[in-house]
Amino acid sequence: MKKLPKEAFIQDQRLIQRTKSFFIERLSQELSLLEVQAPILTYQGDGIQDDLNGVERPVAVQSQTLSKPLEIVQSLAKWKRQLLARSDFDVESGIVTQMRAVRPDEECLSERHSLYVDQWDWEKVIADNDRHLDYLKETVQKIYKTMQETDQVVAKAMQREALLPRDITFIQTEALRKQYPDLSPSQREHEACKQHGAIFLIGIGGELSDGSIHDGRAPDYDDWSTPNDEGHYGLNGDILVWNPILKDAFELSSMGIRVSPQVMHQQLQIRGCEHRLNYLWHQQLMAGHLPQTIGGGIGQSRLIMFLLQKEHIGQVQFSVWPEELEIPVL
Repeated sequence: MKKLPKEAFIQDQRLIQRTKSFFIERLSQELSLLEVQAPILTYQGDGIQDDLNGVERPVAVQSQTLSKPLEIVQSLAKWKRQLLARSDFDVESGIVTQMRAVRPDEECLSERHSLYVDQWDWEKVIADNDRHLDYLKETVQKIYKTMQETDQVVAKAMQREALLPRDITFIQTEALRKQYPDLSPSQREHEACKQHGAIFLIGIGGELSDGSIHDGRAPDYDDWSTPNDEGHYGLNGDILVWNPILKDAFELSSMGIRVSPQVMHQQLQIRGCEHRLNYLWHQQLMAGHLPQTIGGGIGQSRLIMFLLQKEHIGQVQFSVWPEELEIPVL
């Protein structure tokens, strides 16, 4: 067992906690969010569970006191929208939680992928006429501003220069495909982040003109099929930055304007998942009982790893790793 240098470990832990506290406070102010406690369990088959890219299996839990099977949440996208409805939140207000999850179907455990997921999961109510690209971009700018301010705090503490560029660049997935037609989606992200430093990639989940998709996205929370103001499709996307330690694109956030009843029905048809219309959550949305929202997740360990310039996510979170995988001490 490797020893952790005591003083360096304490210094890192203090900076991690300071960074997390600063970020969530500023994010709450920018987006008018109330911090609430997040659930870790949901009933199997109630429609609240997310299937993310469509292949991840949730961890099942059996209770001795409850007859229905339970699952550990993989994302809180649907739960947040339901809570906003139950609590009758006003337009332009919302919630943020510190979500904890387990995703055992990660294809590989690496310097950026862990079985343990910790993120700031946020959601806010918007007006129906705000379902357009400009509103999405305005929200991205607010989140990026919060990231920049947090970067400045950490930069001062570490006596380094700021990592994030002044501006974030908005790019459509279709435009990126046309720019790099012979590259894979991850290779396109690499080139775009290397060039711009920080990008918001619009339209994750929808079919591109060559019949491919840039990356998977569940059909019943983000809107990836609506024509947008720039002649493409999708009102969602990812915030990615250039990581100078890994020398690669690095995803920090996934977010988007959520599906309306009509859009969800259409996307379920596209994905062949119309059976989900029998779930309670989906019936609530189709009946108009859930507000229109925008929301997403921001990786806590991902952001901290990036800002503290660590080479492995295991340096900023405690998880489990293969015995043969050597994680740097600090």
